[in-house]
Amino acid sequence: MDYLKEVKETIGNIVPREAQVSSVELEGPEIAIYTKNPRIFHENEEFVRNIAYQLKKKVNIRSDKSLLLDPKEAEAKIRAIVPQDAQISDIQFSEPFSEVVIECIKPGLVIGKGGMTSKEIIINTGWTPKIYRAPTSPSEILRGIRHHLNKYASERKKILQDTAKKIYSEKAQESWIRLTALGGFRQVGRSCMMVETRRTKILMDCGINVAAQTPEDSFPYLDAIRFPINELDAVVLSHAHMDHSGFIPYLFKLGYRGPVYCTEPTRDLAALLLFDYIDILAKENKEAPYSERDVKEMLKYCITRDYREVTDIAADMRLTFHNASHILGSASVHLHIGEGAHNLVYSADIKYGFTRLFNNVDINYPRLETLIVESTYGHMNDIQTPREESEAMFLKIVQETVKNGGCILIPSFAVGRAQEMQLVIENFYRKGLIDPDTKVYIDGMTKESSAIHTAYPEYLRNAVQKRVLQNDSPFTSDVFQVAKPEDRDSIVANGKAIVLASSGMLTGGASVQYFYRMAENPINTMVFVGYQGEGSLGRKVQSGLKSIPMTMEDGRTRKLNINMRLETLDGFSGHSDRKQLMAYVRNLKPKPKRILTDHGEASKTIELAKFFSSKFGISSQSIRNLDSVRLR
Repeated sequence: MDYLKEVKETIGNIVPREAQVSSVELEGPEIAIYTKNPRIFHENEEFVRNIAYQLKKKVNIRSDKSLLLDPKEAEAKIRAIVPQDAQISDIQFSEPFSEVVIECIKPGLVIGKGGMTSKEIIINTGWTPKIYRAPTSPSEILRGIRHHLNKYASERKKILQDTAKKIYSEKAQESWIRLTALGGFRQVGRSCMMVETRRTKILMDCGINVAAQTPEDSFPYLDAIRFPINELDAVVLSHAHMDHSGFIPYLFKLGYRGPVYCTEPTRDLAALLLFDYIDILAKENKEAPYSERDVKEMLKYCITRDYREVTDIAADMRLTFHNASHILGSASVHLHIGEGAHNLVYSADIKYGFTRLFNNVDINYPRLETLIVESTYGHMNDIQTPREESEAMFLKIVQETVKNGGCILIPSFAVGRAQEMQLVIENFYRKGLIDPDTKVYIDGMTKESSAIHTAYPEYLRNAVQKRVLQNDSPFTSDVFQVAKPEDRDSIVANGKAIVLASSGMLTGGASVQYFYRMAENPINTMVFVGYQGEGSLGRKVQSGLKSIPMTMEDGRTRKLNINMRLETLDGFSGHSDRKQLMAYVRNLKPKPKRILTDHGEASKTIELAKFFSSKFGISSQSIRNLDSVRLR
């Protein structure tokens, strides 16, 4: 490859011969330098800085295979070098990458001041530490993912090398640029779009509509893609929610074997949700569109990037993720297409407003011509209740329901809304505002999801991050008890309990089981704190449905009357309302030249596009699924 030759020449001009560079490899968008003298790189850090600056790439320094100590001997030395306070929970060796994966509670102690501890590990064992933070409570899914990635390290290395060959196969050329809507336009659910140039084809998101009533409305219009699926160059995943990630494993079932770019938390949370989706369908005697094997295959191809890390994903495309403040690891996507020919920002789901979980959304970009912005609450009447007022209303509802001996059911998305509500509830308890005899239960995937949050504190709001790092995670507070399926009857019977249960739209899972048990008793309350999709049971109940047919354990059907108190608190939403969307566009730097609205019911995307055109003088459209727009 011409590019690899150029990389080697650049490295040769910077690094002296005594560094004994044995090989240089392209691993996806990164460069790996293998050396027989790693000490020289660690004593002269400007070498790596200069290489990274000149090549505009992330550079990894690794020891030549001949320097690697036997894993058993290396582990003993690592445990002797690293302070016990680091609380190492797992050590695995990845020979293909010359890396030792160290999972611990306090990564800073494995790194050491100025990186001294990590350097000592490299010099004494040859292995380069790859450090993971252990969650503050056990997570089966996280442990499974990390072991899976290590088990298939050789295969992943080849995947990265093959990806690099495609990225650097030839220089970018002038080209047309087209966007095609494949799902999530004039609707919420199955978000998916294709961005094409003459030589590159990528998908941004590929989700499912969990609230859809028919298969035709559940999945993206992949049949509109008039080429074999394995010709896709990349998939870019904005965040883990099923309406954005839920159909990616199907691409692998169809034969796609290319990279999936996302943040590290997005990879892990998506796996959690995808496995749960398959499990729920199996319990309902429904056939999933893909298997666990397809999800595991997808994980091998995930290439994770941090916020604001510029990454080549094709010869004519560069990707950068930016904080979207929606859920853990959620990102707005910036694509730099061609040599400055066009810059596109896909906002994905964003929260331009206060949340207890995340720092403020990113609004600064180097260049921006086309903006694709969500419209979930884009209608002129979609004005959310101020957050402070919503919290006060929630507290009042809890106090009134508990006083009457009832239970409060909060159907919540296990990823995002559940953690936001945990922070709110824990804050009330710490201030003594909730009767201490009131029990709080989490049921469904929330425990696993919250554990994953504690493994990535750097993605959380500064105050929450600080608490996690001090081993005072609000998600593992004594306030919360984990409920099992066999506990549900007694929890409801005993009353005076708050129950956080997934799924958030009553489309399956624990929340539906609690709803069945609580619905007929007027002393109970259900509080909606997240979006209820069209067609979902949650939307129907929220809209005033008085009864539903319920299937009993013996197979008979009876009428379930909905007598419980129902409340909707929109101030906890992870989406922006109309005012916040307006402020987001107003404050974006630079201003886009064109806006496309998506991720909203038809009336909202249309009305919001018209508003942007008149308010900001920016050409704005609400395109439909299957429409194509020429961007250049």
